[in-house]
Amino acid sequence: MAKPNKKGPTRTVDIFCANCKAPLYKYRKGGKGALVKCFKERIVTDHTKLGGVCPGCDTVFARDTLVRGTPAFKMIGGKVFCK
Repeated sequence: MAKPNKKGPTRTVDIFCANCKAPLYKYRKGGKGALVKCFKERIVTDHTKLGGVCPGCDTVFARDTLVRGTPAFKMIGGKVFCK
């Protein structure tokens, strides 16, 4: 399978914790669908201290994984929302 585009999309979304509304990431997202995964190379600003753990309420919202050979966070359903 093809690797994701390095430059990626230009549209950015803000990702927040669904539990405490703390900001997690500013991310260059492509497409109109739900946020399923975040490629690490597309994260513009990172507000977390540990990868996949909310800084406000210490809830685990994502798992560290490889998608098409590229490091990514796989989001757990219902733990995050984006604006």
